[in-house]
Amino acid sequence: MTSLYLISFFAAFAMAILLTPFVKRFALWVGAVDRPNHRKVHTVVMPRLGGLGIFFSFLCAFVVISPALPEVDANVIWGLLLGGSVIVLVGALDDKFDLSPKVKLAGQLAAAGIVVAFGLKINVGLIDFPFEAAWLANIGWISIPLTIVWIVGVTNAINLIDGLDGLAGGVSAIATATMLVLALMMGNITVVLLCAILLGSVLGFLVFNFHPAKIFMGDSGALFLGFSLATLSVLGFKQATMISFVVPLLVLGVPLSDTLFAIIRRLASGKPISVADKSHLHHGLLRMGLSHRNTVLVIYGISIVFGVCAIILYQTTYIWTALAIIFVVLFLLEIAAEAIGMFSKNRRPVLKFLRKVSIKTARLIGARSVK
Repeated sequence: MTSLYLISFFAAFAMAILLTPFVKRFALWVGAVDRPNHRKVHTVVMPRLGGLGIFFSFLCAFVVISPALPEVDANVIWGLLLGGSVIVLVGALDDKFDLSPKVKLAGQLAAAGIVVAFGLKINVGLIDFPFEAAWLANIGWISIPLTIVWIVGVTNAINLIDGLDGLAGGVSAIATATMLVLALMMGNITVVLLCAILLGSVLGFLVFNFHPAKIFMGDSGALFLGFSLATLSVLGFKQATMISFVVPLLVLGVPLSDTLFAIIRRLASGKPISVADKSHLHHGLLRMGLSHRNTVLVIYGISIVFGVCAIILYQTTYIWTALAIIFVVLFLLEIAAEAIGMFSKNRRPVLKFLRKVSIKTARLIGARSVK
C-alpha cells in the first residue's frame, strides 16, 4: 500500500512538472496575466492560471492510480472532483476576466454544495469537556450550512495569503503533508491517497512558482487548494469532538489566522471586509526587513509548527493537556500578530501589558537587591 501512495505522489509531481510550462504558455496566449500595482510585490507582468497545472496533474494522477485502490470512497472522490472542477473554472475565469466578488462567492457556494450533496459534511457528535459530564450535541441539519461555511472560509483563506512567490503553494503543501500524516495515523485510505496526489501536484508546481516565480497559481490554484484542503479536513475529521474539531484549525493555522486578523483589522478601521490591504502576515514580515525568500521561509516554519502542534494535539488523550496546547498557541499567535502589526501599528494590548509587567518585575527585583 505504501508503494502505491508513493507512486501516486511521484505521478502527480511528474505531471505538474510536465504540464505547468504548457499552462504558462496558454496563460500568456489568452492574456491571463497579473500586472503589478501598489499592493503587489512583483514588478513585472506574470502569467496566471497556474492552478490549471495543479488541478490537471491531480486529476491525471488520480485516474492513473485509482484502479489499484478499490477501497476509496467513491462519493467523496466524485464530490471533490466535481466541486473542484467548478472552483477551478471560477478561478480561471477570474484570472482572465476579474470576476466580481459576488460571482466568485456564488461559484464557491456551488462547489461546496456539490460536496455536501455527495454526502460529505461535518457531523457533530459527542463533545468532551473538562468536566465530569458530557452531553450529546447533535446539531442535525445545521451541519450542512456549517460545512459550506467551512469550505468557503478555508477556500478564501488560502486565496488571501497568495501574495508572494511560493507562499500559498508552500503553506498548502505543509498543510497537506500534515493531513497525510494524520490520515495515516487514522488509517483513512481515501484521505491518504488524495493527500499524496495533492502534495505531489503542489510540489511539482512549486518548482516553477518558488521565488523568483515563473508563473503564478492565480485564483484557479489558490481557490482549488483551499477547496481541496477544506474538503479533506472535513473528510478526515468528521466526528467533531472538542479536540478533533480543533485539529484542522491548527493544520490550517496560518491562512485561517491571517484571514481572522484581516477581518478584525478591517472592521476596527471601519473598512469593508472585502477591501484589500497591505497588512497581511507576509507584508508585516517584509516591512521588518526580511527578504522575499526569507519571508516565505519564515511562514513555512510557522506552518510546520502549526502542523506539529496539530499532530501532538490529535495524539493527546488528556483534555487539560489539549487545552494547554491550544492556549499557548493562541497566546503566541496574538503576540506575533501584535509585534508584526497585523492588527494595527498602535494597538498592541498584550505586548503593552507584558511590557508593564516586566518593568514592574524589574523594579521589584531592583528594590529587593538594594535592601
